[in-house]
Parts: sequence; C-alpha cells; structure tokens
Amino acid sequence: MTTKTSGDAVADVRRDQMLAAAAQLITERGFSETRIADVAERAGASPALVIYYFGTKDSLLTEALRWSERSFYEAADHMLQRTRSLRRRLQTLVAWTLVPDQKADLRDWGLWFDLWAQAFRHPAVKRDRAELDQRWRDLIKRVVQDGIDSGEIGKVDAASFAIMWAALLDGLAVQVALEDPLVDGKRAQKVAMAIARKELGLA
Repeated sequence: MTTKTSGDAVADVRRDQMLAAAAQLITERGFSETRIADVAERAGASPALVIYYFGTKDSLLTEALRWSERSFYEAADHMLQRTRSLRRRLQTLVAWTLVPDQKADLRDWGLWFDLWAQAFRHPAVKRDRAELDQRWRDLIKRVVQDGIDSGEIGKVDAASFAIMWAALLDGLAVQVALEDPLVDGKRAQKVAMAIARKELGLA
C-alpha cells in the first residue's frame, strides 16, 4: 500500500483549484469563451502549469465535469445508504436533477451543454462523454435493481430502464435550465416520476 507524500497532497490541492476555476469559468462564459490563461489566472497558477496537468482545453473540460460531479455521486452514495424505498430514492434523484429553483446550479448543466457540443465533433471528448453518461445510467440501474431485489417491484429490465430514464431526465433538465415556459422544474419532476411509476409498476 502506498501513501501520499506532502508533495502529492499539494499537487492534488492545486489540481482541484484549477478544476474549480475551470468549472466556474465555463459555467459563466461557456467553453468557447474560456481560455487556458483565464483558468490559470483565476486559480493563481501559470498557463504552463494548467497545460502540464491537463494537456488540452478539451481535457480540462471533461476533467472539470468529473470534478463537479464528484460531490453529486458522493451524496448519492450516502442517500442510498440512508434511504431504502425505491420510490423515495427515485424522487430524490429527480429532485436533485430537475431543480425547481432556476438560480440553483442544476447539477452543473452548463458544463454538460458544452461537453455535448464538443463531443459531437471531437472523438476524444465523445469517449469521455460516454463514460460520464454511463456512470449516471449505472446509478439509476443500481437503484432499480435494489428495488427488484427487495421485492418492492417485479422483475424489469433495469439496464433498459436506466437508458430511457437517464435520457428523459437529461432532456427535461435542458428544458428547465433554458427556462422553457411549459416545462418548469415542478412539471418536469411530475413527468419523470409518472414515467418511472408506469415503467416500473410502482403503485
């Protein structure tokens, strides 16, 4: 077993500072308007150091999104430990994803919008996008499988449900984030839960 040295710990802190700066700037300005130099300035680092850690601007985008999602999945793990009901688990994921408050961060949807746009044209980003989306589907699949194992619902194809429901939540989140007049957060939550109840046979 290896232990981190003080130098490793400092490097981790610096890396996190740069990722936090990148996430903030991309959310504020958009990916195309964010430069390596801007990230370096906000993080109090040199552009060369940012390039040393991340290599390319595309890599910085995907790593910033992974960094921003880390707290989401940590919270999800804690929620699953505390909450056993499938319905309550699904309701929590929906509430976290489709935030009614337009001023909330909406699970960093701005970063996702830029990632999707870059993934459409860049194979390396496309691979990272697939990995990040699969982690989201795996979480949903795990929740559904637990409901099957506990007897709360009958046997269903958890993997297929996860693909469908993840895509539904992502699509609804786009509408909420863009302040669609017909799809606010509360309505989006109702739609998501109605589909979950129908597809999973929840009473």
